[in-house]
Parts: sequence; C-alpha cells; structure tokens
Amino acid sequence: MTTLQRIAIAGSFLLGTPAVWGASCPDTLNHDVRPLNGGDRLNLCDAYLGKVVLVVNTASYCGFTNQYEGLEALYREYKDKGLVVLGFPSNDFGGQEPGTEKQIQDFCRLTYGVQFPMFEKTHASKTKADGIYRVLGEQAGEYPRWNFHKYLLDRDGQLAGSFPSAVRPESRRLVNAVESLL
Repeated sequence: MTTLQRIAIAGSFLLGTPAVWGASCPDTLNHDVRPLNGGDRLNLCDAYLGKVVLVVNTASYCGFTNQYEGLEALYREYKDKGLVVLGFPSNDFGGQEPGTEKQIQDFCRLTYGVQFPMFEKTHASKTKADGIYRVLGEQAGEYPRWNFHKYLLDRDGQLAGSFPSAVRPESRRLVNAVESLL
C-alpha cells in the first residue's frame, strides 16, 4: 500500500467518509458485497485494503465443512496482526449449501463459533463465477473446483496464493504463507 493510500484511509476514518479508491483499488477487492443475512453492501477495498485477506468459498454440508473450525482459529490467531478471513457461501458444488442465509449464519455461529466476516451466497465455479471469483480465478489461473478453496491476498490486495480445498487452514503451507505477509 502506498503512503498516499494510507493517508486516504486515515483521512476517511477521521472524516467519517468512505475512502474513494478509483483506479488504485485492485480488481481483487473492487467489489461491493452484502454481509450474510442482510445489512448494507460494503466495498471490500474500503473495508479490507491494508489487511492480509483469505477469501474462502464455504458450504455447510461438505466433507470439508469442518474447515470452518480451522478458519476461525486462524482468524483469531492472526486478526490482531492484520489477517481477515472472508467467507462466501456457495451452493455451486454438489448442492452442499442449500439453506437460506439465516440458516447458514446460524449454523456457522452455533456449530463452529464463526466470527470472521461472512457474505451473501456467491457463485464460485468457473461457469457461473460472480465478480470476485471471476477476478480471483483468472488471476490465479484456477477457479475453485470444490468448496473451501482459498485465495490469499497481500496487504495491497494482490493475489499471493491459491490453495485447493484439501489444503486445511492449519496446514503449515497455508500458515507459512499467511505469516510471511503479516
């Protein structure tokens, strides 16, 4: 992040207005998304530029669903150092996220104690990819092929890694990648 961007962020917080990124907002974060189960849309640049971001397509009825526990542990361990995990429920793979957003939110909080930000249901598969997944898939050269694919962004919003579903949140490979960016 440039000094000018840091000043813009600080100024926007002081003035109580959102920062306007324009051309300086990377494509990976230049998306307006709605928090899970309601609320006002927010721009990912305004909310998360300057943080290390882990973007994950999630599902409640998948063999990888227990990764919520590892994602929450990773988030809690590193959030004060600048990591944020962003969950995007998707029903694209095996119909494993059929519930309403309220059902998804309740499941995540009650079953896994999820506190990291979760957003509206999203299409992550290559054939139907919504904006954020279209950009991440193109930049990484790979789209999610199943639930719990992880994309890691550095503090400037640049893609720093892509991790398939089988790479668990507590894996040394992913943890080392996160730590190297903090």
